[in-house]
Amino acid sequence: MKRARVTAKKARVRVLVNKYVATFFSHFGAMSYYKAIKKQGISAKLMPVPRKVSSSCGTCVSYEHFSLIDISGCELECIYRDVDGVLVCEVEK
Repeated sequence: MKRARVTAKKARVRVLVNKYVATFFSHFGAMSYYKAIKKQGISAKLMPVPRKVSSSCGTCVSYEHFSLIDISGCELECIYRDVDGVLVCEVEK
């Protein structure tokens, strides 16, 4: 007697990841935020603020995550979410 072969398709879970750009009032705030989210295991990079956005210090942190990350004590100016190439302010201090 032959055994019936049962195959189950693996369910693919699609997690929506957004791109965020966080701007700061000072370079120290940008460095503090960068270190804090790196400690959480989130890939991030320090970069110049995009021309579309004005910022006090000129340095921002860009990262991709499923939700925005608001860390107190980092002199945060605004966290922008990239929506089809347009930066929309999600959190403003």
